[in-house]
Parts: sequence; C-alpha cells; structure tokens
Amino acid sequence: MDVRMARSKAGRDKDQIFVIVKEDRENVYLADGKYRSVENPKRKNKKHIQVIYHIPEEAREVLEGKAVPGDVEIKRALKLYQMREHSRQED
Repeated sequence: MDVRMARSKAGRDKDQIFVIVKEDRENVYLADGKYRSVENPKRKNKKHIQVIYHIPEEAREVLEGKAVPGDVEIKRALKLYQMREHSRQED
C-alpha cells in the first residue's frame, strides 16, 4: 500500500491530519482511526487537502505492516507523526 497522509485545509476538520485510505477522481477518503474509521472514512474533495510527503519512517512502518491498515495502526501512525512534528517545532 502506498502510504499517504493529508492535512485538511477546509471545513470543520481544518488542520487535522488524516491517512488517505482510498481515492477516486475528485475525492479522497480519509480516516483518523478515532472519529473516522477505515469502514466509515471522511469523503473530501482533493482541493481541500494538502498531501503530506515527508512521513516519518516510524509512522510509515506502522502503516505498511498490513495490506489495509486498521484503525489501531492509523491512530498509532498519526500519533508518531504528530510527536515528530512537535519535536521539530521545538528545535
């Protein structure tokens, strides 16, 4: 699976980080493992997200462990990403 994360640029979930679990021509389907599960992802227009290309290796490994990551893996990867971003901002 190609691991991709995205930041929401619009809507009530603005600035939240998600994992892209599915994609079609105009939309992406986002999950955070907590409020939006893999079974019930958030549909969002591609214009309203910013794809995150620099995913920490630890988060990438968690998501690449299975063909389709579950909610537990998604929550863990997002937590690792946020911890890495927080430590980078402190430097």
